[in-house]
Amino acid sequence: MAELSRLPVPVADVWEWQYQGACREADPQLFFHPEGERGPARHKRDAAAVAVCAGCPVMDQCREHGLSVREPYGVWGGLTEEDREAIYSAERKERREARKNAQLREAS
Repeated sequence: MAELSRLPVPVADVWEWQYQGACREADPQLFFHPEGERGPARHKRDAAAVAVCAGCPVMDQCREHGLSVREPYGVWGGLTEEDREAIYSAERKERREARKNAQLREAS
């Protein structure tokens, strides 16, 4: 489930970008995998969704939304679930390394 506390306030201006999304003309099932979908079928569907995103005028806003609220499912702003998880993982690694470096500096 999305982290609701991270969702922006429900002001029309904040969400207005969604009306311009290229995904509004596509099948919503393209962006969210059915239960149990794996392997080549999932990669093919994800690639088709990402292709829709590639030509989207609000891809950056969509991507920012997906990352900021940590959308757990679907393709958001051209990023698949796996893409977003890789970003989160890299962020966690950077934070761990920063803490480790800070501790080493304090110990010196």
